Amino acid sequence: MEKIITNRVAIIGAGFVGSSYAFALMNQGIVNELIMIDINEAKVKGDVLDLNHGKSFLNHSMKIKSGTYEDCKDVDLVVICAGANQKPGETRLELMEKNLHIFEDIVSQVMASGFDGIFLVATNPVDILTYATWKYSGLPKERVMGSGTILDTVRFRHLLGEYFDVSSENVHAYIIGEHGDSELPVYSSSYIGTMPIRSYMEKHEKYAEEHLDDIFIKVRDSAYKIINSKGASYYGIAMGLVRITRAIFSNENSILTVSAYLDGEYNESDLYIGVPAVINRNGIREILELDLNEKEKNLFKKSSEILRENILRHFD
Repeated sequence: MEKIITNRVAIIGAGFVGSSYAFALMNQGIVNELIMIDINEAKVKGDVLDLNHGKSFLNHSMKIKSGTYEDCKDVDLVVICAGANQKPGETRLELMEKNLHIFEDIVSQVMASGFDGIFLVATNPVDILTYATWKYSGLPKERVMGSGTILDTVRFRHLLGEYFDVSSENVHAYIIGEHGDSELPVYSSSYIGTMPIRSYMEKHEKYAEEHLDDIFIKVRDSAYKIINSKGASYYGIAMGLVRITRAIFSNENSILTVSAYLDGEYNESDLYIGVPAVINRNGIREILELDLNEKEKNLFKKSSEILRENILRHFD
């Protein structure tokens, strides 16, 4: 008799990001069981009731319920969306102190349940909190990852696609480094279709280098603009989390820019940072090292140093 594989996810934190992720997850038919956990039990029960009312419109079956940390024992993936939100004018790193204390409590309770799956972290500052989750959990580094620069990379490809008037699906480009102010674009490994981006620009005189700088600034500052406009950014990152979830449960071996642990790659070690990585059912299969030019190497080193300085303050 063929064994039935059940994909189970627990979402911790039913705020804007957590509830948006739950809704997106429900619509894509990736998960068989979804458990929502939050300190605000009334909010979770309301979300669960609301989501269950919408299940009749789906073309797939899915169990959705509220739960506790004890329910994490049998889930395959725990996605942490809990924590303090970024306020207007506040950097992601300024959130660190608030959220480290929250995460120590969350991760210890998840592990006490007997959980032995994969952690996916969405809360900011995501690179530092992913490192904290790895430390607090004791799980192998391959089974702890953060959303990293997956959304920054998609924003980057979207804006490049608009600029060059091509589908973003045919733009191959990455934002790497801290998910924050020190992130960087990797133009040396950026392509329009199969053509290097600068070769494409040389072929079409209307494109200019300074326009690329403007595009990156828009990418880097997108979250601030959204937060100033409506208080929080959540739809885009929710879809990014769903994309990572699909790569895990479908065993895709897809390349996504997640927050991954470096152990010598890019000449860096003992930190989590946004880099392209191969994602499958076991978590992070491997990290891909882009061939950075000297400017990009220096920017990546600076970004790594910023994260390392903050990590050492708490985990030295």
